[in-house]
Amino acid sequence: MRMPDLQSAVLLLRRFRSSERGVAAVEFALILPLLLLLYFGSMEAAALFTADKRVNSVSATIGDLTSQWDPDDGKLPTATLTDYFYASTGIIAPYSTVGLKIVVSLVQVKADGTTKVLWSKANPAGTARATNSSFSELASSTEMNAVARGGCIIAAEVAYPYAPLLAQVIDPVTLKHVNYFLPRFGSSVALNLQDTSLVSGACTAP
Repeated sequence: MRMPDLQSAVLLLRRFRSSERGVAAVEFALILPLLLLLYFGSMEAAALFTADKRVNSVSATIGDLTSQWDPDDGKLPTATLTDYFYASTGIIAPYSTVGLKIVVSLVQVKADGTTKVLWSKANPAGTARATNSSFSELASSTEMNAVARGGCIIAAEVAYPYAPLLAQVIDPVTLKHVNYFLPRFGSSVALNLQDTSLVSGACTAP
């Protein structure tokens, strides 16, 4: 290489080293993935939080409505319970109701903390619990179990398959909530269904 060419190369390298025009582009390329992760992650977290709150609201609503039935008015019609399901399902909007599972059960809690399902009903997507089975979610160590002992409690379970906004990247998440309600007119009187035969003292039976 001739001397002038060598000097030109050295000068070119010096100018390249001192130039800052490409630094911003390199820095942007390095932090772009992190910025995208933060942006889409915040969107996904907000959507997931909203969906989870709605699932909990569905559970709370169906349990609250059921617990307000007065046994003095007779047996709770299954058609009325179906209306409760329908009304509470609307809370999940604007999310799809596909896969939304709702189960409401009347659970006896005995003096020793053991539990027994007296009746259970579910919406079309859900599966009702077996009569006389134990309600494992209401463990004897829980505060709600202690409160309900010697009577009955309404258990409202909801499960929902939440599809993330970035469904191609993140797998679906199953959101679950269980809310418990003591019958408004006393937990010692069994809240009977139209198609269930329970004695009035079924909640206090040994």
